[in-house]
Amino acid sequence: MSASPATTTGVTLPPALALRVELEDFYAREADLLDNREYEEWLDLLTEDVTYRVPITQNVHSSGTEREFFTEDLDVSWMDEGKETLTQRVEQFRTGIHWAEEPVSRTSHLYTNLRVLEVDDVDEPHRLVVKLGFLMYRNRLRGTEDCLVGKRVDTLVGQRYRWQIATRAVHLDHSVLLANNLTTFL
Repeated sequence: MSASPATTTGVTLPPALALRVELEDFYAREADLLDNREYEEWLDLLTEDVTYRVPITQNVHSSGTEREFFTEDLDVSWMDEGKETLTQRVEQFRTGIHWAEEPVSRTSHLYTNLRVLEVDDVDEPHRLVVKLGFLMYRNRLRGTEDCLVGKRVDTLVGQRYRWQIATRAVHLDHSVLLANNLTTFL
């Protein structure tokens, strides 16, 4: 892989800052892969036992915000998938007969407010929990536009400059989805 972000400018960054720059690059690459429809390469960013979950959001009284997202194993979700079903979705896109993605969507994934919530060792991490905000814009057909906003919490495993996503929990800020379908990856 290319030189580490800690030394590309000839300046050595403190380990925590170097890790943040590395993660920002990781997520920028993921956004590029998704927006360029390079789904097979995106699948390589996922572990074989990945869990990818988008729980349904519900409106709750201010005293019950802990129940805002359905988070239990048997709760309903917009998506609750593993590597096999994610791969099947990509394969279905490639057939050209996936009605919800023909013609294909144009997307822009924007990530912000990246925070490392947990790290096992800042100098040589092997497991990280990362939270970030996102906005995903999608245009398909004339007048079909969707804008999905929310937060993601990812568990990354691996080692520096070779991360993979082991878990992803996507918390949409929408309690009602106005999109005709939810075929894009968030």
